[in-house]
Amino acid sequence: MASKITEQQVQHVAELAKLEFPEDELSKFTTQLGSIIDMFEDLEAVDTDGVEPMTSATDRVNVMREDKAVKSSKEEVDALLKNAPETDGGYIKVPAIIDESEDGE
Repeated sequence: MASKITEQQVQHVAELAKLEFPEDELSKFTTQLGSIIDMFEDLEAVDTDGVEPMTSATDRVNVMREDKAVKSSKEEVDALLKNAPETDGGYIKVPAIIDESEDGE
């Protein structure tokens, strides 16, 4: 069933995900993506009538902590910034993200 997906479709998906890979690996990724699609088709064939939808893999409820700001010590800030590749004035610098999509969205 992996023949349902073409190499052109795999290239298109890779471009959308901003991925690049060597041309000689295209057939390998086409086969792998086809196998993944086949697995989803197998799952579609499973009878799930009467099965309750699952919202969590565990029975734990509200395991999130309260979201509130806490003042960090200078030592904690310095330890954090020491691990950053680039800093500026106590902040971590990150590269700008430029949208290269054709539709401008």
